[in-house]
Amino acid sequence: MRRYQRGDRPGKLLITPSQDAVRRIRKRLAEEVRALRGSNAMAVVAKLNPIIRGWAAYYRGVVSSALFSRLDHYMWQLTYRWACRNHPKKSKKWIARRYFGRFNRFRNDWWVFGARDHSVNDRGDVAFLTKFSWTTIVRHQLVAGWASPDDPDLADYWAARRRKVPPPLDGYNLRLLAEQDGRCPLCGDHLLTPHQPPQSPRDWERWWLNVVKRAIAADYLTHHGRDGRSDGNRTRLVHASCNRGLTARQRRSPVPSTAMPSGLA
Repeated sequence: MRRYQRGDRPGKLLITPSQDAVRRIRKRLAEEVRALRGSNAMAVVAKLNPIIRGWAAYYRGVVSSALFSRLDHYMWQLTYRWACRNHPKKSKKWIARRYFGRFNRFRNDWWVFGARDHSVNDRGDVAFLTKFSWTTIVRHQLVAGWASPDDPDLADYWAARRRKVPPPLDGYNLRLLAEQDGRCPLCGDHLLTPHQPPQSPRDWERWWLNVVKRAIAADYLTHHGRDGRSDGNRTRLVHASCNRGLTARQRRSPVPSTAMPSGLA
């Protein structure tokens, strides 16, 4: 926490993650990567993604942009050394081509760590390691001095506050959630329903592992294409379980695209 002042103007208070918190996350990431020596790239992605997403989601409400970039560079060092240790006889160019690329098609970043041998959907998208800097910074909203989360009369106040804070997703998926009113077009239920915001990085990590993963599968959000709609947007977000159920029904009794529910193809 630092206060910056210019001349006679009032100072500005900037809150940043503590040095102890940064040391803890760096140490944990290094230990997790060390424990994954000998594993494949998919294991690295599956193990580290919830940790990265959880820590970034917790600290997205403070001044963290520069720190997120430094942690991304640190993660690149860890994953590159992991790859070199797994392939000691391979050249650096081979390692770079094997494990790094523009795996996130929504980011113009060619140094994303990914598992080229593991596709997450029918389009052939590769499972990749998310980056801290991809989490959008959302400024913390001050709480009214009289407001207490234990007051039952203020349940609407706290519910309204939670609705104003967007989930820690990228802008593209947030727009899709807004267009769908946050609901799955196949079952009508909410895609993300965290009743109480997590209060620590570990709680956010468990939120990603339990709430989001259970609802929307390993890639968190399944993009389901659709045809024949006039609004121009051919993508909807659906629960992975709903998507699997729809796919199973299609295999048992194929139907023409015009009969698909909710315009989904």
